[in-house]
Amino acid sequence: MAEIRPPRVNQTKTRNVPIAVTPEGFWCCPSPVAFQKTLKAQNPLNKPKPSSPPPKFTVQKEQAPITERKPTHIQSRPGIVSDDQRDFGSDTPGHSAPVAAERAPRPKIENLPRKVAIEFGEPGTSDMKVILLGRQGFCVKLSVHKNVLVENSRYIADKLSEQQSGSSSLEIEDCEDVEIYVEIVGLMYCKEIKQRLIKQNVSRVLRILKVAELFGFNSCMQSCLEYLEAVPWVGEEEEKVVSSVLRLQGEGIGVPPVLKRVSSDISKPHKDTLPQIIDLVLKSNEERGRREMKSTVLKLLRENNDLPSYAGSTDICNEALYSSCKSCLNSLLSLFRQAAEPGFADKPMNSKEPVVKQIPLEADNLLWLVEILADRQAAEEFALSWAGQLELASLHSKLPIVSRYHVSGITARLFVGIGRSELLPSKDTRQLLLQTWLEPLMNDYSWLQNGCRSFDRKVVEEGIGRTILTLPLEEQQSILLSWLGSFLKAGDKCPNLQRAFEVWWRRTFIRPYSEAQGNIFQDSSTTSPVIDLKKHPHE
Repeated sequence: MAEIRPPRVNQTKTRNVPIAVTPEGFWCCPSPVAFQKTLKAQNPLNKPKPSSPPPKFTVQKEQAPITERKPTHIQSRPGIVSDDQRDFGSDTPGHSAPVAAERAPRPKIENLPRKVAIEFGEPGTSDMKVILLGRQGFCVKLSVHKNVLVENSRYIADKLSEQQSGSSSLEIEDCEDVEIYVEIVGLMYCKEIKQRLIKQNVSRVLRILKVAELFGFNSCMQSCLEYLEAVPWVGEEEEKVVSSVLRLQGEGIGVPPVLKRVSSDISKPHKDTLPQIIDLVLKSNEERGRREMKSTVLKLLRENNDLPSYAGSTDICNEALYSSCKSCLNSLLSLFRQAAEPGFADKPMNSKEPVVKQIPLEADNLLWLVEILADRQAAEEFALSWAGQLELASLHSKLPIVSRYHVSGITARLFVGIGRSELLPSKDTRQLLLQTWLEPLMNDYSWLQNGCRSFDRKVVEEGIGRTILTLPLEEQQSILLSWLGSFLKAGDKCPNLQRAFEVWWRRTFIRPYSEAQGNIFQDSSTTSPVIDLKKHPHE
């Protein structure tokens, strides 16, 4: 649509916009760019110039503009005002009052006179005028046909019925989105509203839907809902669409097709769906897809853990996870039994290869499940079950290290979880876990460092050390002295538990001496001389 700009003045201005007739016989809705450019170019609030006097108002004859005289004070009560109450037209622009007002200090926005006016439509063929008063002095006049608006707008029909029979104009104040108000009136002349929405984006259609609701324009609302039901929602659009549609639903407007995208009629659909998803991931033989989906599901479950409303679904999810853990454990034990058979190493490659490949896969599945359980603070039961896998631990040493070392990653993750307080197993469980699986972990440690991309040596060593230090002092001593012998032989191929060793050392050799000294000072009389330990370090 062509755009004609009048001179930039600070007085009240009216702007006629050329008409683009639609197949329905009415003017096209103005484009968003036209409104933005008009408001930016003509609104004096954007670039005030109090020092320079206002230029003279000039009228372009070929445009035949209609200049409005508006009082400085605007009614605070929003609503629609009849033509009998307001005078909104004059062919002669006024000068004296605006000049005096603009030289004074800037008043509040709501008290400013209307500065920008645009007119749409053919006054000669219309029988009604709608005046939209926006914020910051933006005013739009629409020459329309009363029968069209009454037929499409329940709100306008009700307001016209309240006015005198001879009234031919309506004024709508405090329009937050004048551009969309104008477009809504234009859409009342369209037979296929949905076709006009095809080129719009979701954000703009939501604006149209909001104003259409205010007008009671049901066919437009229905077209907006059909549009929203059909188009993709990207990023934050989903939350905006859902909130808008839920608001309409709360007011009794039917919107089920749109909401079906984000909600289900089936109660608790995740009860069967989550176990199915876990089962599909665990049984996948494609490495990349399995790895990526494990990461995705883990991330999504972590998001669910942060929702208070998700607490009621915890038992259902944990039940599915432990069912999968049991299945993986049974499978892993069966594979270990096959691989530990005396003649297994001599079998043909095509016979033993499936077993060799399936062991790390089952170990990785268990590690993933333990990760989920630890995030949900629900891994204590698995720690007890893993600590009791005595047969699996005894078969561990009979397998080649290249086939078995992935299993030690499960043990390492449990130690990390205990060190981080993600799980709180009992003392007996912690003791049994160390007794059953610490030695196999130390034997596989070198392979874990080099063969597992997610293995973090410092984190694992800290977890092992903290787990040991939760036991009684005598058991700490037994485990750490056993570790010391292995560490002095293997070096970097063994976990470095020096920090835990230092803590145990201080607990064993320094704390009793410090406590004894403290008791001596407490038992001494206040008059007794105080021994300076710095001067007598050997006493």
